[in-house]
Amino acid sequence: MKLNFIKMHGAGNDFALFDDRDGHIPWQDHILMAAVATRRTGIGCEGLVLVQPSTRADFRMRFLNPDGAEAEMCGNAARCVAMFAHAIGAAGRSMTMETRCGVMDAELTDHGVRVWMPEPDQRRYNLEIPVDGTVWQGHFIRAGVPHFVVPVPEIGDVDVARDGRALRRHAAFAPEGTNVSFVMYKAPNRMSLRTFERGVEAESGACGTGAVACAVVAVETADFTLPVRVRTTAGYELLVDGDWREKQCTGLTLTGPAKEVFRGVIDLDTVEMGDEIV
Repeated sequence: MKLNFIKMHGAGNDFALFDDRDGHIPWQDHILMAAVATRRTGIGCEGLVLVQPSTRADFRMRFLNPDGAEAEMCGNAARCVAMFAHAIGAAGRSMTMETRCGVMDAELTDHGVRVWMPEPDQRRYNLEIPVDGTVWQGHFIRAGVPHFVVPVPEIGDVDVARDGRALRRHAAFAPEGTNVSFVMYKAPNRMSLRTFERGVEAESGACGTGAVACAVVAVETADFTLPVRVRTTAGYELLVDGDWREKQCTGLTLTGPAKEVFRGVIDLDTVEMGDEIV
């Protein structure tokens, strides 16, 4: 089976997007989907995004991590799929999309794509997580997906691969684990972010839900005010905005660039599935 796709990136977070409104893509075959996402022998991306039919919204956004497992949602992927859905005629410039987190609004603007994010919850602030003799101080919050937010004095000094991996599966975040977002606060209301992403199992080029999680933590614990500008690993800027009610952030939006990189065709019958995928 040959599939057309578009490769896009949202602030450096790269995805392969597919029109699956006819329901023919075998997205539940996680081994095959992981092979499609694999770099060098597949398309190479930090997630596969499918546009599917929905009875609750303009379309359904189905998001698969590069390991083939379905995730609740992805903020940067949501911005990319909004542009993609509009391009293929699945939605107008203002739209609704169904996700595992519920229905989300999005719109194409003159300055990028804006999505309305799920309300953050499950806040556990001021945690101390011991790992191999080091005690990491940070904050847990679910911003659609779980994040352990770790403020650091210098973002460039963090070994994201080593420390992120150690924290990602810590017992404190069992059973599902967590994304780990290292953040350096800057004034006024600016920060730099690096995220070890669950499912990618490595540092990602950007993380939209991580940007929202870090902005919420900064406003609620570090005297930041909305809007907050977040610089990604790839050097792009995301804008997190919303309302401040009863000492909590609500009505949060994520705005930033979404760009087409290239278009292609992949033949699922010839995708290589090596030992590293199995």
